[in-house]
Amino acid sequence: MKLLVQKFGGTSVRDQKSRSRAIHHVKNGLKEGFKVVVTVSAMGRKGSPYATDTLLGLIDFPKTNVSPREQDLMMSCGETISSIVFAHELNQAGVNAVSLTGAQAGIMTNGDFTKAKITQVNPGRILEELKKHEVVVVAGFQGQTIHGEVTTIGRGGSDTTAAALGAALHSDFIDIFTDVEGIMTADPRLVQEARPLNTITYNEICNLAYQGAKVIHPRAVEIAMYAKVPIRVRSTYSDLPGTLVTGTKEDRTGRDISERTVTGIAHMDGLTQIKVQSKEDPSKLQSDVFKSMASANISVDFINISPSGVLYTINHIFTDKAIQILEELGYEPEVREGCAKVSTVGAGITGIPGVTAQIVQTLTDRGIQILQSADSHTTIWVLVKEDDLIEAVNALHKTFRLSKAPKKGEKLT
Repeated sequence: MKLLVQKFGGTSVRDQKSRSRAIHHVKNGLKEGFKVVVTVSAMGRKGSPYATDTLLGLIDFPKTNVSPREQDLMMSCGETISSIVFAHELNQAGVNAVSLTGAQAGIMTNGDFTKAKITQVNPGRILEELKKHEVVVVAGFQGQTIHGEVTTIGRGGSDTTAAALGAALHSDFIDIFTDVEGIMTADPRLVQEARPLNTITYNEICNLAYQGAKVIHPRAVEIAMYAKVPIRVRSTYSDLPGTLVTGTKEDRTGRDISERTVTGIAHMDGLTQIKVQSKEDPSKLQSDVFKSMASANISVDFINISPSGVLYTINHIFTDKAIQILEELGYEPEVREGCAKVSTVGAGITGIPGVTAQIVQTLTDRGIQILQSADSHTTIWVLVKEDDLIEAVNALHKTFRLSKAPKKGEKLT
């Protein structure tokens, strides 16, 4: 049986017009000879009647003290409603479809409410339903513990649901439908010349996603990569093929994967840089700082550790809390608010000299101060002032000629 998993996000199912476009893609999959498993997000965004944030507003969250278990019960309702509506409209359109909750679809999770991890998928029920129906619509973002408790699986949960289903069902493709044409070389809201990529490796899109690109959740990519299921990131509002995410470098996936040095520029704003130093006992300082941040549930990033102290970034919303914690420990943190991380990502960076030099020269020529830097095999990060973010992203996009698709035999650096 040929199987196709399709995921439609909140903007793709927000109203009947958008859902009709989604149904168009389901029908195309059926015409290509696939049985189709669809996973859907809640309909719309905050303000829409069945959006997750709207439902949470009914219990005045987060102002009131609601247990994580109760939050999950409420949040799961949006996707459940969406799956029922979508299956109904498929049937109205002449497509034999049935809806399932995450639990009914066999999605099992641990008991970490509001951010549960999928532990296994039992696809038996879906396979049985596919014998009787052309399409099975699964509520995304949710699962069930071994004790029967409803859980939700955190940000990007519907992407993760689609990837987990694709892996468990050994599907031919996982199609992630969004409101853009595919994976872009940069955020088109910041860079007018950003273009969609035909192909990208699993590792590259994971790095772009972790560094701020919001088209697909990195956990979903990791699941698909492990199962070796190719992902196609496509627009709900277009019939274009979008971006193929794969680990394969065969001709059928396109040639630009191995011929480009840099794939894209990602960014993350709203950061605060914190520097803590001590001349007395640096090792105690390092332990104190990171233990205290972890205990306060403050995620730290962009970490530099030296013999004299530590340097790291946090989300700006935790700035006051972090300062208070550090001062209570007896430290005097140096704090710089209004920072942004700019990440240059590409599988071709590995082993290529001069990439860092190009980044530094590009930013220096424009008077953009680099506050901090780090690198890995496929990513080079710089921290800049948030006021310099747009210029920095556009300048690096231009330096690495990302608005231009590479031709056969051409290497863009």
